[in-house]
Amino acid sequence: MTETTSAQTILARCDELATHSSLPDGLIERVYLSKEHAEVNAIAARWMAEAGMTTWQDAAGNQCGRLEGAVPGLPALLLGSHLDTVPAAGRYDGILGVLTAIAVVHRIRDSGRALPFALEVVAFADEEGTRFGRALLGSRALAGTWDDAWWELRGEDGVTLRDAFTAWGLDPATIGDAARTPEELVGYLEAHIEQGPYLEDENKALGIVSSIAGARRFQITVIGKAGHSGTPYERRRDALAGAADAIIAIERIARSAQLIATVGHLEVFPDAVNVIPGKVEFSLDLRGEYDSERDRIWTVIQGLLTDICRQRRLRWESVETHSAPAAVCSERLRKAVGEGIRSTGDSRPMSLFSKAGHDAMAVAEISEIGMLFVRCEGGVSHNPDERVTEADVAKTLDAFERAVLALADVHEAQAEAAAS
Repeated sequence: MTETTSAQTILARCDELATHSSLPDGLIERVYLSKEHAEVNAIAARWMAEAGMTTWQDAAGNQCGRLEGAVPGLPALLLGSHLDTVPAAGRYDGILGVLTAIAVVHRIRDSGRALPFALEVVAFADEEGTRFGRALLGSRALAGTWDDAWWELRGEDGVTLRDAFTAWGLDPATIGDAARTPEELVGYLEAHIEQGPYLEDENKALGIVSSIAGARRFQITVIGKAGHSGTPYERRRDALAGAADAIIAIERIARSAQLIATVGHLEVFPDAVNVIPGKVEFSLDLRGEYDSERDRIWTVIQGLLTDICRQRRLRWESVETHSAPAAVCSERLRKAVGEGIRSTGDSRPMSLFSKAGHDAMAVAEISEIGMLFVRCEGGVSHNPDERVTEADVAKTLDAFERAVLALADVHEAQAEAAAS
């Protein structure tokens, strides 16, 4: 094992990338098509090259690297995660997966084993959707599911996605060049911190992801009538009171159905201390392991909003801003991840579904997917307090490498059987 493939080096590299941020005081924010995005792509490209890969930046700004298999031009096993962050982020969400993938390719290159497929690493450019409000832009481009309507998305600075592309040196007309085909890939594996407490609760370092929750996001507007705070209650049409009723009821309904419903943004109009709110906008992020149940609960929520607004003489409307189907990890790749975890000493790997979204959801459109979860302290994520241990990262590297080699073993066995 070389020093560049140790857990200690992975953690040091996470620390190095954390310094590339648009925020002061040690806080981390790194958004799509920013100066910081360019900086970390260049660093990742250097590390990929050190691992023996040829490197390129694709037409969407994803940083890629490739190590050929036994013969040049074979389909590739894709490994990776993302390098962008939410505001005031931790240093491991996404980043740990990219650096694990690079280190595993480096290990396999150093071992001299020629695999029956190529290995490719992708550092996705925009998983979080922080800048333009649309998640998975990098992986959607790779999957060939880019929507041209996205070109008109605007960030808080008013800059459109199209203009940001051009300013960053990319050509919107060539976005299709980032797309991969099913024939080019043998699968996709991603390592990621769990973003939940379940591994820690079971005293396990690693887990097998069974599926990734499908998510739908909405902007909901409740409309009443603004008025002076002296207006009698029976004459009020208070949009905020109606929205508050709805938000509490949404939580109750989601909990009873074992779904995830999050209201993370709320804006009140006209937002004055002595004025009854005439309009309220709030977000709803609705997630479930199964799309059918998630969609059924959205229907229930719509009925609930209608009832509340009728009682309070309000009206409501909604706009769906994001929709992603649940993505099931393939049995073949789940077995490989399980074999990897067992190689680290856990004879009974834990299986769990991801309540958070990942780039794997987009890649699932063109390839089988598999994911390895890594324990994070307290289940904390999207927060500067994200923590992983060096011991767990060492197990992650060993398990991820073993998963890749397990897939190679299966491919070689199948080829031998077909030839006999």
